[in-house]
Amino acid sequence: MQLLLIILSSGLFLGWLLGSKDTVNLFGSSVSSQMLDIRKAALIAGIFVVLGAVFHGSATTQTVHELGNVTDPMIAFLIALVAAMVVLLLIKIKLAVSTSQTVVGAILGWVVFSTGSLNLSRVSEFLVAWIMAPVAGIIISALLFILFRWTIRRSKIHMLQLDAWSRVGLIAGIALSAFGLGANNIGNIAGVFYHFSPDIQLSFGLFTVNGLQFLSLLGAVAITAGLVTYSYRAYSSPGKRDVLSLMPETAIVVLFSQAIVLFLFSSAWFRNLVTGSGIPWFQLVPVSSTQIVIGAVLGIGLVKGAREIDNRTLAGMGIGWITAPLSAGVLMYMLLFLLNRVFGLPLQREVPYLATPLADGPRTFNMIVPGLAVLTILVFTVFVYLIFRQQKARLKMEKDLLIQQNQLYHSQKAMYEMEMRTISVENEALNTKLNVKRKEFMDIALNINEQRLFLEKLSATVNDINNTTDGAKRSEMLNDMALYIKQRMSFSRETKEFYMRVEDIHKDFHLKLKSSYPNLTEFEKRLAGLLRLNLSTKEMAALLNISPKSVEVARYRLKKKLQLSKDQALHDFISNL
Repeated sequence: MQLLLIILSSGLFLGWLLGSKDTVNLFGSSVSSQMLDIRKAALIAGIFVVLGAVFHGSATTQTVHELGNVTDPMIAFLIALVAAMVVLLLIKIKLAVSTSQTVVGAILGWVVFSTGSLNLSRVSEFLVAWIMAPVAGIIISALLFILFRWTIRRSKIHMLQLDAWSRVGLIAGIALSAFGLGANNIGNIAGVFYHFSPDIQLSFGLFTVNGLQFLSLLGAVAITAGLVTYSYRAYSSPGKRDVLSLMPETAIVVLFSQAIVLFLFSSAWFRNLVTGSGIPWFQLVPVSSTQIVIGAVLGIGLVKGAREIDNRTLAGMGIGWITAPLSAGVLMYMLLFLLNRVFGLPLQREVPYLATPLADGPRTFNMIVPGLAVLTILVFTVFVYLIFRQQKARLKMEKDLLIQQNQLYHSQKAMYEMEMRTISVENEALNTKLNVKRKEFMDIALNINEQRLFLEKLSATVNDINNTTDGAKRSEMLNDMALYIKQRMSFSRETKEFYMRVEDIHKDFHLKLKSSYPNLTEFEKRLAGLLRLNLSTKEMAALLNISPKSVEVARYRLKKKLQLSKDQALHDFISNL
């Protein structure tokens, strides 16, 4: 048992890295938009990662095992260790890395060293799956985004209901994505240790857990540990928070797209259903959730007619796609060469099984009573914890309220005494300057809006001409022209310059907004700046490239984040800040 734990240690470390690396993919947008608390998101993700790995992870585990057929415990330990080292190194240099591709690269390094050749047919199955995963993410996210947007427009749902349903959708998306991550990526952890699963069977009454599932459980716990321990650090860095700083509606589409693609590449039941109908299906292999998420965001960008991910991110993904498996394979080969040729350690292709299986089959343990006892203790502990946490939160809230009231009183008293004599003159000068700048910015905003209306009308005219033309060549040219016009309608450069000038003029306002409310996103800061300019909802929708209804939803969420009461007007609060 001690030897088995030593062998599995590198795999557990690799699982921890996988969980810490995929934190942003699972619930990054939900936490950054303040729709969910990070602890709740991590708890939901951890539970469903374990469920997906234990009850749905055998297919990818079997695939990874068949690639290298590792039966030497030292080789299994080295493969997981090399993969973990490469993943850690590429994370440190801020390069997109896929754990799946790194593990496969390390296995192929072992195969080449031991046999001197590669099964290109088997390798091609992995390559095809890696290419199809982000492509499937693009297609599925585009279709889901179109359906989601059409449903919202047809339902005419109120903004309060939309906010509530968005939370439900994010929770469901996190759960399904975490389940898919556990089912798909557990093969990276348990695949190389397939031969070393314990020869036991645990009976819980309603279901049983065999040795391979128990091995998957250990890997899932390691992944969950990475999710929980690294999640706070992931969101303390502004750079990582901006990676998926999406609107909640868009984040829901990304999460569901990720869950669907991971399911397609890990479900043996669905593959058997499709192949039973005579339709060919791809190999069930672990794929990169990061690449799926990037593909999903690209798919949404194609529908919206805007680029959601810059070229540097795509280039980093491409470089990581090549670097990860190649680095792991070369490092594995060199390490094996060093151990065998320099130190003379015997490295065989086939060795006896680590533990001798029982003649009568696996040992069965009845876990019904212990399971019920653990469940009862867990429920009681959670109940007591919730009671104490609620009491502590109430006392802390009362204390903070008293402190804030005391500070507010002294601050207001000091401000009135120091600024009463000069506030009248300063307000008059500031109002004069603000009116001049407001007129200048209004001219810029109106100019952008007029250009957008012109291009929309021109695009509609071109489409009408295209529908009434018989010549194929003319139709193709008109389609290209309409597409070019739509791409030019973003006014990204003018809009960026507009926001820069707004922030330059209202430096004091933006500094105070940032210091008083540090949790506001860039989108909400821009919305606050536009509200200070006293723009209409339609004008703000044109500048933010969203619908007027989305502007109303964003205003409601901003008011909620600023902790304003129902009687306080958001525009008056922004103007007086």
